[in-house]
Amino acid sequence: MEKTLIQTLRKGTIPLDLRNLAEKENISVHKLADDILAGVSVVLGYRTGRGPVIVGNGVRTKINANIGASTLCSSIEEEEKKLASALKAGADAIMDLSLADNLRDIRKLMLAESTVPVGTVPVYEAATRARLDRGAVINLDGEEFLDIIRGQLEEGVDFLTVHAGVIKEIISNYTGEKRIEGIVSRGGAITAAYIRQSGRENPLYEHYDRLLDMAEKYDAVLSLGDGLRPGAIGDASDYFEVSEQEILGDLQKRALERGVMSMIEGPGHVPLHRVEESVRRIKKLTNQAPLYLLGPIVTDIAPGYDHITAAIGASVAGMSGADFLCYVTPSEHLGLPDEQDVYDGVMAFRIAGHAADIAKGIPGAARWDDELSRARRSLDWDRQIALSVDPEKAARVRKERSGDGACTMCGDCCVFLVLKDKLECEDSEEA
Repeated sequence: MEKTLIQTLRKGTIPLDLRNLAEKENISVHKLADDILAGVSVVLGYRTGRGPVIVGNGVRTKINANIGASTLCSSIEEEEKKLASALKAGADAIMDLSLADNLRDIRKLMLAESTVPVGTVPVYEAATRARLDRGAVINLDGEEFLDIIRGQLEEGVDFLTVHAGVIKEIISNYTGEKRIEGIVSRGGAITAAYIRQSGRENPLYEHYDRLLDMAEKYDAVLSLGDGLRPGAIGDASDYFEVSEQEILGDLQKRALERGVMSMIEGPGHVPLHRVEESVRRIKKLTNQAPLYLLGPIVTDIAPGYDHITAAIGASVAGMSGADFLCYVTPSEHLGLPDEQDVYDGVMAFRIAGHAADIAKGIPGAARWDDELSRARRSLDWDRQIALSVDPEKAARVRKERSGDGACTMCGDCCVFLVLKDKLECEDSEEA
C-alpha cells in the first residue's frame, strides 16, 4: 500500500485533492504531478489537509511566518495573537519556533487553530529538554531527539526543519575567526556545539534513514535546514555555507528515492549583487529542489527596518528561482516580534513575493496589477482599495488623508482629471 504522495503518483494515480490544488494554482495537474515526482515541487499540509499549498516550480511564491515564544518571553495568549495576525495578513504557512518551557502547549495551540500548514524545528524541543533535564541546551540525547521528531509528527506537524547537513567533518574545520558573525542559526549553533562537545556525529545525519522512515510514515515534508547560513553579508557564500549545501543535495536525493518530499533552506544575509548567483548555486547543488529562503537580508545596517532589507532581497531571490520566502519582521536582531511586527513582516513579503511572481511570469500575477491600475485611472476608489494587498490599511489611509473627496496629494492637479478635462474639451470641439 502506498504511503506517501510521491509513492501514490509513482503508481500512476493522481488524487482528487491534488487536482483541486492544481486548479487553484492555474496549472496542469499532470505537470504538477511530474514536478512532485522530480522533487522540484512539494505540497505542504497534504497529509493533514490543513490549508495545503504547493511550493515549487511554476506556482505562486509562498510566504511563511515564524512565530513562537523564547526562554525570556513566553505567553500562549501572545502567540495566539501572533498566529491570528499572520493569518489575517495572508501567510501561506507558519512555523512555531518556541524555545519556552511550555513549548508543547504552544504547539498544540498552533496545530489546533492554524488554517495553514504548520512547521517546527524539532531541535528546539530537544534543546529545551536538554536544558531542563541536563543543564544545557547542547546536552542533546540522540535517541530522545528522534523520539521528539516522531512525537511531533504524530501530533500533526506538516513540515520539519532538520539541520542534518551540519556534520562533524565540516564543524571540525570551523573556528569563530573564520566568519564575521560565526554560526547564527540557532539549530545550527546548538548542533555544532553538541558535535564539538561530545565528539559525536549529528544524530540527524547519522540516523538519516530513521528520519526518512518517520517522514515516510506520516508523509511529512522535510525542510533541510541551513544551519551554517551566513549571518552577515560578509560571510555569504563561504566554505561552510557551500559545503553544507552540497550535503543537503545528497540528502534531498535520498529523500526523493524514499518517496519523501523535501525542500532546501537557504540564507540568510547576502549582498544584493550576489543574491541571484546564490539562489542559482543552491538550486544547482540541491537538484532544483524547492528553495525556502530567510530573506535574504541585503545589508546589515538597518536594525528596526529589516523587514525592508529582507523584502528587497526576497524579491530578487524569488525572481531568481526561490519558491518559499520566510518573512523577516522589523524587530529582527532586536527582540521578539509582537503581533504588529508579524503583520508587517507578512505584508512586506507578500509584496516581495508578488513582485517576483510578475518577473517569473506566474499566471495571473500581472493581471492583478493591471486591474488595480485601471481602477486608479478611473478614480474608482472602492475598487482600488478592494484590490489592494492590504485593503484595510488602504481604506484607513484614504479616509485619514483625503476623506471621501479628491486625493489630497494632487487635488485639482490630479493627472487623471487634468488629462480627462483636456480630452473631453477636444472631443467637444471636434463635435
